[in-house]
Amino acid sequence: MKIALIDYNMGNLASVQNAFKKMGASCELVSDPDKLQNYDKAILPGVGAFGDAMEHLGQTGMKQAVREYEKSGRYMLGICLGMQVLFEKGFEFGEHEGLGLIPGRIVPFDKERFAHPLKVPHMGWNELFVQKETSIFQGMEREFYLYFVHSYHAQTEDEYVIGKTFYGYEFVSAVQKDNIIGLQPHPEKSHENGLKIVKNFIELT
Repeated sequence: MKIALIDYNMGNLASVQNAFKKMGASCELVSDPDKLQNYDKAILPGVGAFGDAMEHLGQTGMKQAVREYEKSGRYMLGICLGMQVLFEKGFEFGEHEGLGLIPGRIVPFDKERFAHPLKVPHMGWNELFVQKETSIFQGMEREFYLYFVHSYHAQTEDEYVIGKTFYGYEFVSAVQKDNIIGLQPHPEKSHENGLKIVKNFIELT
């Protein structure tokens, strides 16, 4: 099986590669959009700002390549910022169009909803509460800790929500629409629980 790690100059790629290697699979860096269709699965990482990510996806040709890949029905995993750009719009430093693969938008944490002051970005370990039976969480508890670093979160319809987390209020932390999966936390930084998710993604059929 060939797994593509999409390189569009916005991701912490080495840690993702290492996590997959630990689970017995290699993921190859792919920066040529014409080659993305040659892979069985794809990972869209990302660290930084929504608008910058979309600009880089456009400049590298990966924007259209990722949209074409989604139509193939093969699995793709978006991580952190890579999960956020799967949505229709993001509101980080203005309003930006996303990939539009999942209905919804990315918004900043609403500090006015916090019962007491909390720091943003939301950084560190927090619980993900599984909302639906799904293969990406196969063999895991209904709630488990993962590592988060983000200031924005998704708003989407319940039918796409597979995980939620509480930070000041409940927010969407994991989504799935058919073959497209998105995780706000970083599985590659989440030790055993993250590696279980990596293993589940490798084994998806």
